Amino acid sequence: MDSVTAIIECPKGSGHKYNYEPEHHWFKLTKVMPAGLVFPFDFGLITGTKGEDGDPLDIIVISEIISFPGCSMDCRIIGAIKANQTEHDGQTVRNDRFLGIPEVSQQYSNISSVDDLPEEIMSQIENFFQNYNEQAGKVFEPLGRLNAKDAYKLIQKQPVTA
Repeated sequence: MDSVTAIIECPKGSGHKYNYEPEHHWFKLTKVMPAGLVFPFDFGLITGTKGEDGDPLDIIVISEIISFPGCSMDCRIIGAIKANQTEHDGQTVRNDRFLGIPEVSQQYSNISSVDDLPEEIMSQIENFFQNYNEQAGKVFEPLGRLNAKDAYKLIQKQPVTA
């Protein structure tokens, strides 16, 4: 199984958005979300990558683990949600969401593909990002899903950052 190192920015259940600021080596609170809108799973970045939007690639970490901003974990990639994101200025960029399972997870150790997850979980993740972006005045448009092998290949194609 192919794995990556993820750094959690926003823990599962959090109603706060944090961004890692590499030039300062800290996490900065950037948004308080509306009541009831919380991250369904840990959300973070894949180290050493850079997406089309200029930020590291995004990852949703599905697990039973209670993490925190800055928590680093090795995750096996189980797939991705291909997506376009339209910014405030009308510019559309590709902004996929990769899905991973921590290597140390016991509850999700048998999950190797997005196809192993219940459809309700995948729909909830897609709906969360549509609602989250709508609150920020952006549009998140899911384009389809990738299996683990294709998602990992896409990660490998991204520019590597220091």
